[in-house]
Amino acid sequence: MANAILRVRCQDRTGIIAALSDFVFRHGGNILDLDQHAEPETGRFFMRLTWSLDRFCLDRDGIRLGMEVFSRSLGLAWELDFSDRRDRVAIFCSKEGHCLYDLLLRQRLGELAGDVVVIVSNHPDLRPAADYFGLPFEVIPISSTTKEASEAAQNELLQRHGVNLVVMARYMQILSSSFVERWAGRVINIHHSFLPAFAGAKPYHQAHARGVKLIGATAHYATAELDEGPIIEQDVARVSHRDGVKDLVRLGRDLERQVLSRAVRYHLERRLLVEGNRTVVFG
Repeated sequence: MANAILRVRCQDRTGIIAALSDFVFRHGGNILDLDQHAEPETGRFFMRLTWSLDRFCLDRDGIRLGMEVFSRSLGLAWELDFSDRRDRVAIFCSKEGHCLYDLLLRQRLGELAGDVVVIVSNHPDLRPAADYFGLPFEVIPISSTTKEASEAAQNELLQRHGVNLVVMARYMQILSSSFVERWAGRVINIHHSFLPAFAGAKPYHQAHARGVKLIGATAHYATAELDEGPIIEQDVARVSHRDGVKDLVRLGRDLERQVLSRAVRYHLERRLLVEGNRTVVFG
């Protein structure tokens, strides 16, 4: 049986957890997971509640109606999903394949609660990866003079494949503001530095020039501001003066794979809430 996944946010007040838990109990549900977070600084409350629909006496429309009632009485903003509705994922890539291969292998192993349905690139180099995993590979060249037409073709392709989530797996192009606004909260990018440090181009070169002792990788939601979107996941590795740029790139690739895959998994499992320019990540 499928599970219901409810995420809520509101101003903190007493009785929210009790009210929603009682709603599940009164309709025959079994709570599988409950994670909540209250922020004294802002007075905001966040919660993720998962329960089994086995023997639950309300259908999905009935659950939504119940949430509408709670939204009025408790002032909730809520998002309701079901575990049997899997997102359809498009991966955007350029020439570097480490993040692409990692995601495709994780899907093959059943680690992602979604389905990669198409790979989109501005270069043909990674077509063998798509062929190996039996996925369509679409090459859409892009330049400063063709950007608008190229993004229109990308949008048409995403619509045709019924895509819900775009993952930029080292896609070395800047998306336009109109594209990311259309896909707001549904484009995850991996940046090869520990943001907000070393945003923009060649972050490993920047890190080496500054003699840093830690390098990192950051997965974030893409916004119109380059490398400024809400951060989902980060990780770091220690380096020293003995490490050259090539060493940083090699170490960074491991971080990029792990950080991006975790961010994608959190999104697909509905473990994220975006609050302003940051995220709340439920474990």
